[in-house]
Amino acid sequence: MVMDQQAAQSEPLRTAGLLVEKALGLVQAIAQPSLVQLVMRVALAVPFWKSGILKWTGFLQLSDTAVTLFTDEFMLHLPGGPYHYPAPAVVAFLSGCAEITFPVLLVFGLGTRFAALGLLFMTCIVELTVPDGWPIHITWAAMALGIMAWGPGRISIDYLLTQYFGRAETAR
Repeated sequence: MVMDQQAAQSEPLRTAGLLVEKALGLVQAIAQPSLVQLVMRVALAVPFWKSGILKWTGFLQLSDTAVTLFTDEFMLHLPGGPYHYPAPAVVAFLSGCAEITFPVLLVFGLGTRFAALGLLFMTCIVELTVPDGWPIHITWAAMALGIMAWGPGRISIDYLLTQYFGRAETAR
């Protein structure tokens, strides 16, 4: 009789445990690492691409607005500052180039860790320029660090190149 009561009491716990296991299996099936890595790359690329595209009026033609922003509006918030950007036209040009190039590399998964490092550096500069934006900037930094740590995943050109050149060496 005591055994029957213990078995009856443990049955709901066992059922709950099985449900949790099934739910975890479903979550893991949806959140495949390569899919997560792809989504993270795209999520990090989008805000920088959107910002970069606004800095250009044509091929290698920086908009006047971009230069004006770095000349008059954007300031580096460092101790004792804020300070104007040195060589604002050069900084605007380099920023515009990086905000177009790194996101494209990220989305395609080519030189992915390098591109993520570049966007991490840019995130630090953006944080120094707009210190109140840290809740967004920290998410950019986290995504960049995640990409740098775990790489681009299987849905990337980097992965295909690694597979191709890895097989070529083994075939020799």
